[in-house]
Amino acid sequence: MSHTALRNVNALGLTERRSNNNSGKKRAMKVVLLSGPNDENLDFNRSTKNGDFQRPLVPNPPSLESNGEIEEAPPIEPATGCAEVEYVVSEDLKDLADADMQMTTLLERLDSKEWLVVCAALTHTRQLSIFHADLLLPFLDAVVALVIKSVKNPRSALCKTALMTSTDMFKAYQDQLLDLLDPLLLQLLLKASQDKRFVCEEAERTLTGMTTSISPQPMLQKLQPYVSHRNPRVRAKAAMCMHNSVSRLGVDGIKQYGMEPLIQLAAAQLNDRLPEAREAARKLVLDLHTAYQKCHPDAEFMIDFSSDDLDLKQPDPWETFCLSKLSPTTAQAVLRVTCIAT
Repeated sequence: MSHTALRNVNALGLTERRSNNNSGKKRAMKVVLLSGPNDENLDFNRSTKNGDFQRPLVPNPPSLESNGEIEEAPPIEPATGCAEVEYVVSEDLKDLADADMQMTTLLERLDSKEWLVVCAALTHTRQLSIFHADLLLPFLDAVVALVIKSVKNPRSALCKTALMTSTDMFKAYQDQLLDLLDPLLLQLLLKASQDKRFVCEEAERTLTGMTTSISPQPMLQKLQPYVSHRNPRVRAKAAMCMHNSVSRLGVDGIKQYGMEPLIQLAAAQLNDRLPEAREAARKLVLDLHTAYQKCHPDAEFMIDFSSDDLDLKQPDPWETFCLSKLSPTTAQAVLRVTCIAT
């Protein structure tokens, strides 16, 4: 048999084997991974034959591996849409011309299975929160629940958009979100604690917006359980939020809330595993020390005296307070922080 004939027979056999291997099998939907603007992976399904949904055009991969054999990938048909997510800062958002119309379908779109549809709905939620807060208010419970669902989504682009939405809603509704805060707060602390910087930084900005917008006293009550959370990163983020809220209380607010529970919370974090938590605790201790001195003017006055100026060395009121409210070891840790600072 000639070499040409032999090649034709081999090619025919290979074609039949491939045909037999693929017979009776449904064509699998292919997934193409793209890189987003911040290097996150975005997976796009190929457009279906019936044209229900089109995806963006991407370069054809050189080959696909199937059943242990290397096959040339079929060409991907051009798509009509472009899957892009634009992260617009709050100051650049424009008012909705058809706010009432957008509101009628908002909940349905926020719960859509198409993530691009959800992203667009989240942007509309931001615009409604900023420009039409009263229009969104009656549906706040349902909207917050759906925003939390998007925050929990593993797709980074969708999660970031939901975090930005949360920030705008905190600014718009402030204490009106207190009753709905618990499940959202946990997700924000978890997202701020994860390794993906793209999401982590946005979650931190959302936490800052939360502690800036919500009244500090109820915010401290919400944060208190997470300061002792089993996840050390969650504890660290909660400690930072605690410090942000306490710094907004002022001297009168600290006195009203109670110096004792605050110093106990701060002292518990001074020996935490993570430096971030310890640093937040040190800042909180210094703020409480400053507030204590303003509440007790004699405390600062007594510190300035040396033992040579007094017949008997008088105790420092701050030291006495710490020793009376904390264990000796913990009190010494707190006093070391304030002593170094002064």
